Amino acid sequence: MKDRSKIPGGPPGAGLFERLADFSRSLPFSLGVFVIPVLSILVLVLLVFLLSDTPGETLYFFFSGPFRNLYSFGNMLNAAVPLIFGALGVTVAMKAGSLNLGGEGQVYLGAFAATAAALAFPQFGAMGGVVALASGFFFAAALAAFSGFCRAKWNTSELITSFLLSSAAIPVVNYLVSGPFLDPETSLQSTGKIAESMRLPLILPPSNLSASVFFAAAAVVIVHFFLSRTKLGYEFRMAGNNEIFARYGGINTKLNTVLAMSISGGFYGLAGAFAVLGGYHATVKEFSSGLGWDGLAVALIAAFYPPAVIPSAIFFAWIGSGARIAMQNTGLTFEVASIVQSVIFFAATSMVIRNVFSRRGKRV
Repeated sequence: MKDRSKIPGGPPGAGLFERLADFSRSLPFSLGVFVIPVLSILVLVLLVFLLSDTPGETLYFFFSGPFRNLYSFGNMLNAAVPLIFGALGVTVAMKAGSLNLGGEGQVYLGAFAATAAALAFPQFGAMGGVVALASGFFFAAALAAFSGFCRAKWNTSELITSFLLSSAAIPVVNYLVSGPFLDPETSLQSTGKIAESMRLPLILPPSNLSASVFFAAAAVVIVHFFLSRTKLGYEFRMAGNNEIFARYGGINTKLNTVLAMSISGGFYGLAGAFAVLGGYHATVKEFSSGLGWDGLAVALIAAFYPPAVIPSAIFFAWIGSGARIAMQNTGLTFEVASIVQSVIFFAATSMVIRNVFSRRGKRV
């Protein structure tokens, strides 16, 4: 069987990122996951002192800005919702021993499928919203399931196939959004608006936070129960820990690979669908850019433990929200948030790679 434990290393000369990775590798896994957010905050403070003319004021807006009023706080929580769904998708796949790198395209496809379904059945009202969510889940799940099928059938790497399929889906959706489904009444490149009866209610006006936050919390509970209390969840975890042992134990690991990837893609699709029903009310061209990778980063911070996904998503959303508010009130550039998020991603990845792939017989 092909050795799937080898992965390419990062570029040389990573500097600060490389030292953070080395430090995280020396820590126990549970302690390291806790330390990563602390390291990212230290990096943030260092960058602010290096790049800002008023570091004290900048840090004040960065740390307190998202909590100063309902508008900022609600928007921060709203930004965490798609991250929760994406992180749950990554978690399900990872628990079954697979890596889904197609989140970008799956979120986008799920959003468009939900929008198309909502536009096709405007008379269905709230039931049309359910159909839209199901459509978003199904089409994104089908996209990811094909990667799982390729691995089960031909042992191809789902990392490569999921990424390539995602990259192929994005321009297709772009064509549909800016072509046949383009709304001529808006200056944006977006589809038409869905019916008001299908839109989720706002719960912290004037922010954009909608009832989708309750669905995200419920999804965390469901995934945690599924992975820890159901037979199929047990089979996923067994296959993820040791695929050969699971196969000898009578578990159909090939079928479970397809199922895990499809569920993973489905959750990414729900991230896009809820973004449409809860906030955008349409599919805006490339609105989901970065959501797939951010969801992966949140799952890494949470160490693929579903209950930890919620605080991890809020932490990740807080970084982006704080940087945006600091940029509006001081001279800080928004790129600082990207740098800090990259530190989180790099440090968490170095630890997860060490622990996950060591279960396949080798240490990285």
